[in-house]
Amino acid sequence: MSPRRSYDQYCSAARALDTVGDRWTLLIVRELLAGPRRYSDLHADLPGVSTDVLASRLKDMERDGLATRRRLPPPGAANVYELTGRGRELLPVLQALGRWGEAELGELRPTDAVRAHWFALPMLRALAGLEGAGLVEVRLEEGSFHLHIGAEDGSVYGDGPAAGEPDARLTLDTATCTAISRGELSVADAVWDGRIEVTGDGAPAKALREAADERLV
Repeated sequence: MSPRRSYDQYCSAARALDTVGDRWTLLIVRELLAGPRRYSDLHADLPGVSTDVLASRLKDMERDGLATRRRLPPPGAANVYELTGRGRELLPVLQALGRWGEAELGELRPTDAVRAHWFALPMLRALAGLEGAGLVEVRLEEGSFHLHIGAEDGSVYGDGPAAGEPDARLTLDTATCTAISRGELSVADAVWDGRIEVTGDGAPAKALREAADERLV
């Protein structure tokens, strides 16, 4: 475990950066917002991080009360990392950082890695204020992920299709999802324009259809 470094400034922003300012820490939080993850899964979804750095960051996060490690019961029988309540409190921090970074996305570069679930937090941000909590599945060409709209605790999204029938299923192409992630397009406008297909009978599906219908008024 690396010794904690500090800016030694009596400022809450500086204290926060003492804890989460190291490279990779907030991206590990992004991954763990999907729920418990194995070390190998984290390493696979954080291309570019070395095994030594990932292990060091996870130990630091355990020490600082942001994450815990536990052993899954059989048949899983694997160690997983998950966020503590303190760690989950970083969701609005990541959302604010993502909103600020929308203008920085630009065009996809040849060197850029892409994972379908990296669109989860931007989509969650775009659906903020949607009436009706529930499970929303998003289908892209690259893969699927699901969102827990209005979740009070636990994971806020998950990689892959929803385990059960979602309250709403959104099918769209990556270009549309990218435009939403950049803040160039709202979900309601994309539904109205036919760029997002909405299926399902749950509250989120109904709210999205109603929001799109309002564009006709």
